[in-house]
Amino acid sequence: MGIGRFVYTPILPAMAAALDLSGAQGGLIAAANVLGYLAGALAASAPRLPGSRRAWLLGALAGSAGTTLLMAGSDTLGTFLALRFVAGVASAFALVFASALVLDRLAQAGRSGLSAVHFAGVGVGIAVSSVTVSAASDAGFDWRGLWVAAGLLSLVVLPAVALLVPPEAPGVGAVREGRGRLTIGRPFGFLLAAYFLFGLGYIVTATFLMTLVRGEPSLRAIEPAVWLTVGLAAIPSVAIWNVLGRRLGTLRAMALALVVEAAGVAASAPAFGAPGILAAAALLGATFIGITALGIAGARAFNPAAARQALALMTALFGLGSALAPPVAGLIADVTGEFTLASHLAAGALVAGAACAWAAHRSTRRGGPEPAP
Repeated sequence: MGIGRFVYTPILPAMAAALDLSGAQGGLIAAANVLGYLAGALAASAPRLPGSRRAWLLGALAGSAGTTLLMAGSDTLGTFLALRFVAGVASAFALVFASALVLDRLAQAGRSGLSAVHFAGVGVGIAVSSVTVSAASDAGFDWRGLWVAAGLLSLVVLPAVALLVPPEAPGVGAVREGRGRLTIGRPFGFLLAAYFLFGLGYIVTATFLMTLVRGEPSLRAIEPAVWLTVGLAAIPSVAIWNVLGRRLGTLRAMALALVVEAAGVAASAPAFGAPGILAAAALLGATFIGITALGIAGARAFNPAAARQALALMTALFGLGSALAPPVAGLIADVTGEFTLASHLAAGALVAGAACAWAAHRSTRRGGPEPAP
């Protein structure tokens, strides 16, 4: 998932230079991916789906790898939009079914604390794909070669998933969970709003960080380190935020993480130079998967009888927010010549999300115990 969902960011500068893509077009391709994420989340929320959760997971990861490879086969905007849309669908299915399958098994084994290992995989994928793209670029690969390298990397890893996630016991594999009724009370409503604003705010830096670096001659020396920093910071982030979630409460920890991420997004403005860019990369990596994990924990706790539907609704709202921001941010950059205004607006959305997470915490205090991560 770290490759299929996020490798577009380090490849975008090479694509934009070779194909003369504008900021708005680059943002539109990113938006297609998150619109697919939205569609996939809605499809994954169906009460009954044929087949096993494991089969859906492996199929989604195979689809992600395949669409990554196919990005090298065209140079038209329409094809890019279609492929990234399908990749987004695959990413949503992978998130929903991997989380439902793995977290359920960990809970049954009494090892829920190991959920941090599950989510750390995204950071590993970002870090490894960053090294792969950087090495391929240094070797003279063009943007097509970068997509091929990333796609092959995904395919090589896929058999390991099949080995490490064994088939479910007979009668467990059918996708039948979610028979309970999904309820949206005041705390869960605030959590949904926070998650939407999270998607709206984080995606600007997550999409255009490397484009911003490539566009500033003074920052090009640190380009190989920036996206790698995002991945390395992401690997331990869920474990750290789970600890803070247990101490502060899931919703207060989520509010804090959103404020920290807002600081990182604001620091990505060109005026802060290399220290600001590296800080932005570290704070983005250190928070965005942690916020996802905290949000998922809250959604499952608020709707234990309809956990998959709650996860899908959260993912859909996240996807909606993430789809709206990139084209607008790209257009703002085309008009202003920089990403400063877009970054400040994104940081504002994250601060608003933190306020919603805090409101969810306050509402929960009045209505019952807060969910634990």
